[in-house]
Amino acid sequence: MADVDPDLMSKIVNLSKRRGIVFQSAEIYGGFRSTYDYGPVGVLLLRNVKDAWWRSMVQLRHDVVGLDASILSPPAVWEASGHLENFTDPLVDCRECKERFREDQLDDPTRCPNCGNNDTFTEARAFNLMFKTQAGPVEGSGHEVFLRPETAQGMFINFKNVLETSRKRPPFGIAQIGKSFRNEITPGNFVFRTREFEQMELEFFVPPDEATEWYEYWCKERFQWYIDLGISPDQLRMRDHDGEELSHYSAQTSDVEFLFPWGWGELEGVANRGDYDLTQHAEHSGERLEYFDQAANEHYVPHVIEPAAGATRSMMAFLLSAYDEDIINDETRTVLRLHHRLAPYKVAVLPLSKKDTLAPVARDVFDLVTPHFMADFDETQAIGRRYRRQDEIGTPYCVTVDFDTLDDKAVTVRDRDTTAQDRVAIDRLLEYLGERLT
Repeated sequence: MADVDPDLMSKIVNLSKRRGIVFQSAEIYGGFRSTYDYGPVGVLLLRNVKDAWWRSMVQLRHDVVGLDASILSPPAVWEASGHLENFTDPLVDCRECKERFREDQLDDPTRCPNCGNNDTFTEARAFNLMFKTQAGPVEGSGHEVFLRPETAQGMFINFKNVLETSRKRPPFGIAQIGKSFRNEITPGNFVFRTREFEQMELEFFVPPDEATEWYEYWCKERFQWYIDLGISPDQLRMRDHDGEELSHYSAQTSDVEFLFPWGWGELEGVANRGDYDLTQHAEHSGERLEYFDQAANEHYVPHVIEPAAGATRSMMAFLLSAYDEDIINDETRTVLRLHHRLAPYKVAVLPLSKKDTLAPVARDVFDLVTPHFMADFDETQAIGRRYRRQDEIGTPYCVTVDFDTLDDKAVTVRDRDTTAQDRVAIDRLLEYLGERLT
């Protein structure tokens, strides 16, 4: 097991605020619990995590297509899926301090972790995690809708539409990235558990007799994805659910877990959902949600393998894994050693001086780079301080325009991880960067 710096979480939270990665939502009003805003750097990092997932799951595959389903859904969808009945957590209240807790997450179910009193909890009661709202101007049960607690159901209820329009056949998948909402009883651990979050989910529809094979395939694929993007295998594990832990729809489930500063936490679940979802929606809607196999001359309801990852949780894990400190010129340097696909900025263009002789050339270099790579431009403070700023947000390469550039038409390119520097002709700069950032 990898060692975890006990101060790492506070360092990440401080870095996130200082460098514009994550802000507390509504901070000027005192903050709104468990909600966060992603700043100029954070929005790029989160987008890159989602883009890396989409590239792996959709762009590089012939058997997966995308979908963007609605956030609002009528109660019938959630009745069919089982969420109205089963999507609950056990809630207890402390009679002394009035705090609320999830009973299944208490270290000691008889002792309040807030006030320390014993035997002060109420009886546990089921608390449904879905957010309910009203659609239209008239209140009433006929106009109730729910914010989706997961993106999966939008893919199940569009199975027939996608099957008919995409010309795919099992095994094939539908992928989606989007916001989900859960009224968590005990949100916490920064962006790990929040009431508003983003998911990256795939519903992979397979012939029933191939379900176990595809389940094992997707467990391996999803575990390797995190390693390929820079997380050490020592910080990851695949944990199988036991029988009591399995969801009501699941035949098999395994979680990809990351070693967070507080212990192991789920990044992604891979579930063999069987034919539960399509069967339920077919029964409740009256539509036939099945596939006709012409070769076998038979109809069947596909089984579903579901890799479901948290985009925000994954971003947090990549941040924690990439955080490093080393010594440069007798000074401690903070550096995010992010994989280049995830780095918010791939390149920073830094004129050595703000003098008029360098500024136009630096702007030309910036304009050369930006159509190909997300780039930053920084001309304030000493060059060493600017290098440190870029190191802290994980920029792989800094391009310095200096006074020699005016004569030799070349720039100095500095590597984030090694701090090594190369002199590169401006007309070769895109080739140089492209070899290292693609």
